[in-house]
Amino acid sequence: MSSPAISASDLVYSYGDVKAVDGVSFSVAPGETLGFLGPNGAGKSTTIKMLTGQLRPNRGSIEILGMGMADRREDIQGRIGVCFEEKNLYSAMSGRENLVFFARLHGVDADPDELLDRVGLSTRGRDRVAGYSKGMRQRLMMARALVNSPDVLFLDEPTDGLDPVSARTIRELIRAEAARGAAVLLTTHDMYEADGLSDRVAFINQGKILATDTPENLKLTHGRRTVRVRYRDDGGTSEQIIDLDRDGAEDEVRDAVSRPDVITIHTEEATLEDIFVMFAGRGLDA
Repeated sequence: MSSPAISASDLVYSYGDVKAVDGVSFSVAPGETLGFLGPNGAGKSTTIKMLTGQLRPNRGSIEILGMGMADRREDIQGRIGVCFEEKNLYSAMSGRENLVFFARLHGVDADPDELLDRVGLSTRGRDRVAGYSKGMRQRLMMARALVNSPDVLFLDEPTDGLDPVSARTIRELIRAEAARGAAVLLTTHDMYEADGLSDRVAFINQGKILATDTPENLKLTHGRRTVRVRYRDDGGTSEQIIDLDRDGAEDEVRDAVSRPDVITIHTEEATLEDIFVMFAGRGLDA
């Protein structure tokens, strides 16, 4: 079994008297995508800043690609790619010039035109970034994160502001990078995206990780299986929701489906959004 590409152990970080991260531990394997999910203020951004060397933890240790962040930060930063919400691009330069510039900073010979094509900006690469829309800037940020063919990708809301077609392009790009062997740490508030891209997800709230598992296992463990039955009712429609995990559910389903006025019957399982809402609203003592 290969060593983790990202390994965080007992990370703690405080802003004054406020403990933003409180004993966070997890790992991400090469080729794995971990969805790092939680509400605003949960500790996600602080954790990522420690993992990318922007903050030094008050306690705990970080290893990226087998290197300790405490003493190999520059080596690590040369082998990671980051795409944050802040669009820190050079607006006076063209998209292509931005990529060439950042490739030189990394000391690599990246093909800017190939990167622009991968994010759907091939026809706008020579335009100044100042004229880019929010979505175009986000796609350029994604291209910039790939200039050094990183072994680890940190992606913060990578499809924010994108139309559905562009968002799909970026999601396919993330899948391709993971298939190439890159470890991906993904934060997103789009639960459909998290479910579709993540091999595992970790829910964080109030600085603590509350659960880590595959999306499917989390939905089965924490969710509620139901059957939704719609039927005609005095010229309108009514709806019955049957909890399949409740005693007597089998008889309720049998009675519901035998009604002559049934319109539709659908089985439903919990969504990752349901699990997110549960953890986001749960106090640590609950």
